[in-house]
Amino acid sequence: MRPPRTELGTDMTTVGLIGSGHIGGTVARLAVAAGYDVVLSNSRGPETLKDLVDELGPRARAATPAEAAEAGDLVVVTIPLKAYRDVPVEPLAGKLVLDTNNYYPQRDGQFPELDSGSTTSSELLQRHLPRSRVVKVFNNIFFQHLLALARPTGAGDRSALPIAGDDAGAKAEATAFLDGIGYDAVDAGTLPESWRFQPDTPAYGSIYSADPSNWEREAPADAATVRAALGEATR
Repeated sequence: MRPPRTELGTDMTTVGLIGSGHIGGTVARLAVAAGYDVVLSNSRGPETLKDLVDELGPRARAATPAEAAEAGDLVVVTIPLKAYRDVPVEPLAGKLVLDTNNYYPQRDGQFPELDSGSTTSSELLQRHLPRSRVVKVFNNIFFQHLLALARPTGAGDRSALPIAGDDAGAKAEATAFLDGIGYDAVDAGTLPESWRFQPDTPAYGSIYSADPSNWEREAPADAATVRAALGEATR
C-alpha cells in the first residue's frame, strides 16, 4: 500500500538515488507516489534503468551517479558498502545524504574497523563525504515490507523507521521526508550509535515481519516497538 500524495514537508522536491536496486527502487516508488521527482542511477549506466523509469512515469529520469548527486535536493546512497568510495564527493557537498548501507563481509570483504566495532559503516561514508550530512535509514527493513507498510500520516497502523545522524537539522529533514513517503521516524542517536539497527540486532528486519522465520508477510512496527528493539541491542 502506498501513501496518497501529500504536501511536502520541506522545500526539497528532487530525490537523487545512487544505486537503484531493491531498496533504491522502492524508495523511488514511494517518493514518486508522494509527489517527489526522482533521478535514478546505478553503476551500469542510465540505459539499464529504462524499465524502472517507464514504470515510475514522468517524475523519474535516469542519469549517472554524479548527475543524480548533483540533481538531488536529498540523495539516497544505496550501493554495496564495498563501493562506498565510488560515491561522488563534490556534488554532495552540503546535502542531506540518506545511507541505506549494511556491512555484509561475505559480499563486501573484511573491514577490520567494522569487525572490531570501532566504527560503523555510516561513519565510513560520512568520512568519505566530509561536507555532506549523512543520516542512516532504510537499512533495517526488507524492501518488500518497505513498500507494503507505507501509510498516510496519522494512520493507526503506521510503522516507524530508525534514523541516526550527527546533524540535528539533517535528521529533521530526513524525518520530514519519511513522513512524506509514509513512515514515522525514531531517532536512534548519532552515527556511532547506528550499530543499534545494523544486521543481527533486534531492530533489523524481523520486527516488520508477521513471522520472523518467513518474511513473506509484513507486519507494522510502530515507534514504541522500534524504540524497544533499539534498547535491546547489545554488542
